[in-house]
Amino acid sequence: MDRARPLPRRRRFLKGAALAVVPYALLPGPRAGAQTPAPDHPLAEWQPASRANYTEASRPVTHAVDLVVIHVTQTDYSGTLAVFQHPRKKVSAHYVVRSRDGHVAQCVRESDIAWHAGDWEHNTRSIGIEHEGWVDQPGYFTDAMYARSAVLTAAICARYGIPRDREHIVGHHEIPGTDHTDPGPHWDWPRYMGLVNSA
Repeated sequence: MDRARPLPRRRRFLKGAALAVVPYALLPGPRAGAQTPAPDHPLAEWQPASRANYTEASRPVTHAVDLVVIHVTQTDYSGTLAVFQHPRKKVSAHYVVRSRDGHVAQCVRESDIAWHAGDWEHNTRSIGIEHEGWVDQPGYFTDAMYARSAVLTAAICARYGIPRDREHIVGHHEIPGTDHTDPGPHWDWPRYMGLVNSA
């Protein structure tokens, strides 16, 4: 009859666990006084996407920015942030606008390339703005959402010298080769562009 292997002693187990933790303990903590940089848009809250979901860059030095792409999330606000923060999703946008109150979250720095348009060339030259809701549920497109998004888009256009017109502020469905339909038939483009131009 074979003898069973002895179980590791508690001391050996604890010693191994302690050694596994040591590398993390030796990592430097945040520098004293280090702060998260402020969002690019002063009315936004910083909610960073996973670094696995966008490309670091130095726009507009490395790539000119001349386009704003309007999206609708097809999920809720918190679900969108969770997707952008999940490292295996391979998707992000620069901003997310909440339906009920127009609250804006920034997920990717404007200087970096978010993965939102589905086309690399358009990603490199655009800022992507997601809006909470579904393309077939116009109730999500609230006054607050339109107003706060329009202020955001106007500020982006001012920062990069982007004309405030429909050639430069486009829907995701207008990106060549896309199979997306957002922002959909219920997005009120005349109203939105009026708000952008009056912001």
